[in-house]
Amino acid sequence: MATPTSREELKQYALRKLGAPVIEINVDDAQLEDCIDDALQIFNEYHFDGVERALFKHEITQSEIDKGFIDTNSIGFTGGNNYPQPENGSKIISVTKIFQFDEGGAGTNMFSVRYQTALQDIYGLRSMGDMANYAITQSYISMLSDILNPEKQIRFTRVTNRLYVDMNWTETVDAGDFLLIDAYVSLDPDTYTEIYNDILLKKYVVASFRKQWGMNLIKYQGINLPGGVQFDGQALMSQGNDEMEKIEDSLQDKYELPPDIMVG
Repeated sequence: MATPTSREELKQYALRKLGAPVIEINVDDAQLEDCIDDALQIFNEYHFDGVERALFKHEITQSEIDKGFIDTNSIGFTGGNNYPQPENGSKIISVTKIFQFDEGGAGTNMFSVRYQTALQDIYGLRSMGDMANYAITQSYISMLSDILNPEKQIRFTRVTNRLYVDMNWTETVDAGDFLLIDAYVSLDPDTYTEIYNDILLKKYVVASFRKQWGMNLIKYQGINLPGGVQFDGQALMSQGNDEMEKIEDSLQDKYELPPDIMVG
């Protein structure tokens, strides 16, 4: 079918595009599976439809305080129905920020400056002038909070699956404190089956199959078959490789999420 909704349907779609079953495609099934895996990895890393934002609530342990980092494979999901629900943090592609701890300068602590200001002022808002003064005061309080309690810098790579927070762990947090992690996770195509029908993914899989087919036929290059026919594996491989590069360039230029802009 032209609108695949599963891995097998995508495979058969790509084979038909190459000429099957009229033409025998000389590629082993294991090689086809590898090509699909590579294509899905490219899709998750470069296409904005391959990832989605998720929030992870994590309870800090004493072991993490001692080590100075969090193993993201151990964190759980929280974020409501508006976010994807991975079983754990193993699907995290990138971490954008962590939400600050409530240390008295911000948040909903009833003894914080922000809470007390709102409690005193909210009933006195009677005009746009009062609203403007209230907004300016809140902005000033927020600025003081940022100066006295700056946002913590983070470092994360998918290779190590370690989230480093640049702070003094032993003085800043205690075991049992909670940390909210804002991240992007890769989407599972078996759960969100519309991924298999993405036009760029389908084109990339077809090109990848073509390249693998050409690589398999290169060993027969120059050998005459009955009737003087020759396999041109080099042409197939080059065509497939060129198509893959064009799709990758298109993904990075048009479909990749823009990098976060650092302000400060």
